[in-house]
Order: sequence, then C-alpha cells, then structure tokens
Amino acid sequence: MTRSPSNLLRDTWLDALLPEVAFDGWTNVTATRAAEEAGLSEAEQALAAPGGVADLVEHFFNRAEDAARTRIEAEDLSDLRIHEKVAFGVRAWLDEMSDHREAVRRAINWGALPWRVSAPAQRTWSVADMVWTATGDTSEDYNRYTKRGLLASALPSIVLKWLDETDSEAIDAHIASRLKNAMQLGQAGSKVLGPFLRPFRQKSSETA
Repeated sequence: MTRSPSNLLRDTWLDALLPEVAFDGWTNVTATRAAEEAGLSEAEQALAAPGGVADLVEHFFNRAEDAARTRIEAEDLSDLRIHEKVAFGVRAWLDEMSDHREAVRRAINWGALPWRVSAPAQRTWSVADMVWTATGDTSEDYNRYTKRGLLASALPSIVLKWLDETDSEAIDAHIASRLKNAMQLGQAGSKVLGPFLRPFRQKSSETA
C-alpha cells in the first residue's frame, strides 16, 4: 500500500518525538523540538499533523492498532476458543506498544484533561472493535456492540496493569481475569451496558 506524503512525515515526526515523550510528555514544546531534530519545516509539520500533538498521539495509537491487526490476521487462531482469541488480540496490541510504555502512560495523563475526556473512550472502543474484527467476529446488530462494549470496559484495567507489570504470565493472567469478568457482566444482562452502548447503536443506524 502506497503511503501518503502526510503519513510519511507523520511517521518521521512521531519517531523523533517518542524518545522525548518518555521524559517530557506529549507537549507542544516537546513536539516542536522533535520536529526540528527531524528536520521538518513548518509547512511539513502542518501537513503531517495539522492538529498538532493531538494528531501525533492519535497516530501513535493508530500505528499500534494497525500493527496488531496485521499480526492477529496473520495467525491461525482456529484452534482457540473465543475468549482465547480475544486475549491473543489484546496481548498483540499491548506488545506493539511495549517499547513505549512511558509514552502510553503520558498519553493517559494527557487524555485525562477535561477537554480531552472523549479521546480515551473513543480509543478503547476502537481497539475493542479492531480485536474482535481481526479475530474473525462477524456478528451484527446488538450482539456486535455488546461484545465490543464489554471488551472496551475491560481495557482500561488491563492497560494500567500492563504499564507496571513486566512479568508476561502475570499480564496474561490479568487479561484472562478481566475478560472473564466482562463475560460474566454480559451474562448478567444488557441493562448495565445499555446506556454505554446506546450512542454507538444510534450512530450506526444513522450511518447505515
């Protein structure tokens, strides 16, 4: 697939920025310094990330999702049970960010600001959708949104555990535990997730 000039520039900028983020966070000052180190002109910066730091944060997570999707789809998961496929997908996503855990931590802090509160929710939904789709889920209607909503609800705890845990088996055990809890929540009924899923169902029906 041919990559656009803006995407190539965004990659160059992000690659220069990530080592800085670990120490100074996702800030305009850090981004500007990284752009200068990468030799990007102001015009190239505007083309790469017109939204500034927000675009670079989004690109960081998009790259991880894309790489995880490629890895998941390349694996033969036919012998795994559904929850094992989902666990594999979640772990694949985490592994794609393993070299930049501090950047993830900083992004969480960045996204916690009041005017950015929608970003984490949108990202967790996006990751949940990627995992389910890449592992072969073709469900439609309410069942589709229930699956993704349950996984999205489990992801924050999984990420927080992963940020501070280096033992691979402990991470896998936590993922399995959180997925089990999510499945139990789903079996308890749809009333708990109803308010959370309604906006996504409405959005889907409007664009159908």
